[in-house]
Amino acid sequence: MKEKKRCSWCNLNNPLYVKYHDEEWGVLNLDERYLFEMLVLETFQAGLTWECVLNKRRAIREAFKNFDPEMVAQFDGRKVDDLMTDLKIIRNRRKIWAAINNAKVFLEIQKEFRGFANYLLSFTKGRIYREIGTTENVLSERISDDLKRRGMGFVGSTIVFSYLEAIGIIKGHEMDCFLF
Repeated sequence: MKEKKRCSWCNLNNPLYVKYHDEEWGVLNLDERYLFEMLVLETFQAGLTWECVLNKRRAIREAFKNFDPEMVAQFDGRKVDDLMTDLKIIRNRRKIWAAINNAKVFLEIQKEFRGFANYLLSFTKGRIYREIGTTENVLSERISDDLKRRGMGFVGSTIVFSYLEAIGIIKGHEMDCFLF
């Protein structure tokens, strides 16, 4: 049986990565908890590979209370110190603090828009974008600028673009991928 053709970035030797590519990446998912999870994971990806983050996802999920933004928003300096000793996660103090701060801003946005998904859709008007071979666009720049204005960190245009791909607002599968 012939192997399915996948996007060139998908490491076929990593079953977690193949599963993520095939079943999750680019699939529209506007569940609030998932939106926060992907925001935290994209924060941790800055300067690293997505594969590195994906390999540590389960441990990050445990450390960040199943990506419950209300719980993460309550983390304090003592919790940050504890997380910095956890060898199973990405131990970057600035990223951990950003995740905590971003949880607070995420909750504020949820209240203002009656959901983070509604906030995102206010930019897209429900449109799904197709972008291949780029790492940012006008949409990611607009959302990035607004998130920064609201006080979020580690939300540059490239990170926001990757986030929008992860949650399925941007479809980025390559033309020869079976999911194009």
